[in-house]
Amino acid sequence: MAEARWYVVHTYSGYENKVKMDIEKTIENRKLHDVILDVAVPLEDVVEVKNGVRKHVQKKLFPGYVLVNMIMNDETWYVVRNTRGVTGFVGPGSKPVELSPQEMRKLGLDGQSEMKSNIVVDFVEGDTITVISGVWEGTVGVIKAINESKQSVTIHVDMFGRETPVELSFAEVKKL
Repeated sequence: MAEARWYVVHTYSGYENKVKMDIEKTIENRKLHDVILDVAVPLEDVVEVKNGVRKHVQKKLFPGYVLVNMIMNDETWYVVRNTRGVTGFVGPGSKPVELSPQEMRKLGLDGQSEMKSNIVVDFVEGDTITVISGVWEGTVGVIKAINESKQSVTIHVDMFGRETPVELSFAEVKKL
């Protein structure tokens, strides 16, 4: 018997959860538990900072896509492909391409996720901010640089009569 693999299905944007539920309902109705094993909408935890308020939210990692772990055959291809909201499998022509184990590990679908939470902020370079924690607490400065990968901002502070750049994490600052 063939081994189950993960495949990417393209959907209408905003229909990811509906497609997931419809496929799961079809699995239940047609008793396809042994050939379609899992359906996933990859999510990531994001910390949004707006007006100094931190809020944890989950956002879709790939809007417009759903992942399906299944044994590819004519029946499973037909069931998934003809689910309302599905526009097709990702791959050349009508041939779906399976995801590699490395790709699955990065998505966290093998239990060994490499992903970390992201912080989304509501400030840009040139905005005035105040430091709300740490050594520089209470300091007011203008953002000179934003480093998304390190999730930090650089401001200039007056130290010993000179402007000195200071790097602070997103969580340590608040927009004025």
